[in-house]
Amino acid sequence: MSTPKVNVQIVSSDILSDDVLMLGESVMKQLKIPAHQPISLKFGAFRHSVTLVPVPRFEGMRMSQTLSHRMGIHSGTPLRLQYRTSGRTLALGPLIGVLVSRSFPHIPDKPFGDITLFCRELTTACRAQGAYVYFFTPGGIGSSSNSVEGWVHNATGWHRMSLPAPDVVNNRLTTRKLENSAVVQSFMKDIRNRYGSHVFNEKFLDKSEVFEALKKDSAVQKYLPESYSLRSYAMFKSMCTRYSAVFLKPVRGSLGKGIIRLTRVGSESWQASYATVNGTRRQSFNDPAKLFSSISGKMKTVRYLIQQGLTLIEAGGRPVDFRALTQKNASGAWQITSIVGRTAGSHHFVSNLARGGTLSTVKEAVAKSNLPGTHRAVASSRLQRAALDIAKGIDEKIPAHFGELGIDLAIDTSGRVWLLEVNSKPSKNDNTPLKEGKIRPSVRMMIQYARHLSGF
Repeated sequence: MSTPKVNVQIVSSDILSDDVLMLGESVMKQLKIPAHQPISLKFGAFRHSVTLVPVPRFEGMRMSQTLSHRMGIHSGTPLRLQYRTSGRTLALGPLIGVLVSRSFPHIPDKPFGDITLFCRELTTACRAQGAYVYFFTPGGIGSSSNSVEGWVHNATGWHRMSLPAPDVVNNRLTTRKLENSAVVQSFMKDIRNRYGSHVFNEKFLDKSEVFEALKKDSAVQKYLPESYSLRSYAMFKSMCTRYSAVFLKPVRGSLGKGIIRLTRVGSESWQASYATVNGTRRQSFNDPAKLFSSISGKMKTVRYLIQQGLTLIEAGGRPVDFRALTQKNASGAWQITSIVGRTAGSHHFVSNLARGGTLSTVKEAVAKSNLPGTHRAVASSRLQRAALDIAKGIDEKIPAHFGELGIDLAIDTSGRVWLLEVNSKPSKNDNTPLKEGKIRPSVRMMIQYARHLSGF
C-alpha cells in the first residue's frame, strides 16, 4: 500500500481557518494535490471544502482546532492520505468503527469491560498503520447516519465524542437481538448506500445454515459430518439407527451451551450426555423414542442440528479439537492467522475455554493424542487446507460479507479432518491470549483488511 502516512498537528483557529489545511510540500507533490485550489476533504462520512497550502521541509499536516473537533481528531493522530483526482478529493483514513454490544461509561479505565484490553490493542495497532479507530454501541447511533457517538483512546485515556460514520465497520456485536435491531440494520444499510462504507462480519451464522450451504461446495463436502436440522422423530430415529453416536447442537448455540451427545450402549439403550458449566450430566434411556420425548420440549423453543458422531482423537481420555482463525489479508484473500489445539477440561466433552478447555499448539495437541503416528506429520497441513477451503466456501455460498472466521475442526482416529462449527464473531481470546502492549497478528490483519476495503 503506497498511501503516505502523516501526523496531524492541531493549530488554534485564530491562526488557521477551518477551510485551510497545511501539508508537507513533498507529500503534495507525491500525491499530485493542487495547491491553493478548493478540494473536498473526506474523513469517513465527513465532507468539507478546503484549500491546501504546501509547507517546505515539513512531513505532517496542520488543521484548525475547530475543524479537528468536527472530525473527532486529536493532535498527533497519524493518518494515511489518498488523493482522488477524478473527484478532487483528499481522503484521510481509514476511519474504522468497531461496533460492540455495550459500554460502561461509569468505569473510565474499562469502558468496554472484558474487551477493553483488546480495544486498546487495536488502537495501538491502528496508530502504527496510520488508521483511526473508534468503538461504538447501538446506543451511540443517532437519528442521522452521518455520525455516531463513539469512544477513542489517546495518551490521556478514553474519550467519548461525536465522530463521522466510518469507512469500515467491524461488527463485533455479541447478540442476535442487537444485530437484528432496526437501528443497527438501518445504520448499516444507510452508510453502505450513502457513503460507500463497508461492513464485515455483518451477521451471525446458524449451524444449520452453514452445513446446508457448504453441502453445495464440492471442495468442502469431504469435511462435513452428516447433518440435518432436526425436525421429526423419523429423522432422529434414522440417524440413531445409522450411527452409534450422534450429537444434538442448538442451531444458535455458542461456547458449547446446550450440546447433547447421544451414545448407544448395547443394542437398544442410549446414554445422553449434557454439556453443563459444571461438567457432563448423563442420563440413560431404554429406547430412542423416550430419548426423543425427553428433548422434544426443548425443541419448541430451540432449533437443533442433529449430526453424525465421530471417533475423534483424545489426549488422556479428553477430546481434542482445533480452532483455526482465518482472516482476509491486505489483498482481500483468505489466509490462516493461527490454529491452536483445544483439549477438553476434566468431566467435559466440549473443548471451549469457557468450559475448562486448554490451549496448545497443533504439534503439542497431536503429540499428546492417540492419533496414529503415520498421520501426525500431515495433521497441521490438513487442518490448514480444510480451514482455507471452508472459509472460501462460506464466502461463496452464504450471501454476507465476512473478514474473519473462527473455524472449529477435528481429526478422527484415521487422520481425517472434520468441520465442527464456523463462528463469524470469533473471540480474540480463543487464538492467542492478550498481553498488555503486545500486538497480535490477528489484530494487525484486521487493520490491513480494512485498509484494503477502503483503498488506503
